Amino acid sequence: MRSSLAAVIAALVASGPCAAEAPVAVPPDQPVAGLTQAAWSQAWWQWAASFDRRDSPIADETGERCASRQQGDVWFLAGTYGTARTIRKCVVPRGKFLFFPLINYVVMPRDDRANCFAFIAEAARITDAVSYLIVDLDGRRLEHPEAYRQATQCFDVGSLARPTARIYPSAANGYYVMLRPLEPGTHELNFGGVLPSMRQAVTYALVVE
Repeated sequence: MRSSLAAVIAALVASGPCAAEAPVAVPPDQPVAGLTQAAWSQAWWQWAASFDRRDSPIADETGERCASRQQGDVWFLAGTYGTARTIRKCVVPRGKFLFFPLINYVVMPRDDRANCFAFIAEAARITDAVSYLIVDLDGRRLEHPEAYRQATQCFDVGSLARPTARIYPSAANGYYVMLRPLEPGTHELNFGGVLPSMRQAVTYALVVE
């Protein structure tokens, strides 16, 4: 499964030119809208966990839910629950940064013996084993995506759930990219990654209006 999905991810960009690092990617250590990108990764998980699975942008196969619960200067793009390549269309207001996970993982309490520091270490250990990462925007491939790793401190992943469900301590780790606002028009974004326990390959047709 791992090698076959890596081939699928590679095929996403096989027909396009491979250029230097896309200039629209924000450096991973640069804050955006007053928050570090590690903080944005925490906010991404709280956004993702705010949906029932049946209504989640992560389960969405077409992109029809991509505007759900978006606000502010940064819009989140969803990964997937499964391993099949997912193709979505998303209409994005101009002027929005876009933040999304190539591959990521969250550790949540499983019993009353939850330990914050152990969860941080476990999330790091799981994402240490990444074997493939890719980001491609309009045929330009991002170089060194492994440098775009973010780790949270412990947080309440359920803080935005409706009704609120306290899920603390949770800790997340993974590889995320923040794109600067795109020019109006249609853009193709491909991203994905492979861990031993999970993998994803996503294509977005982004329509910036």
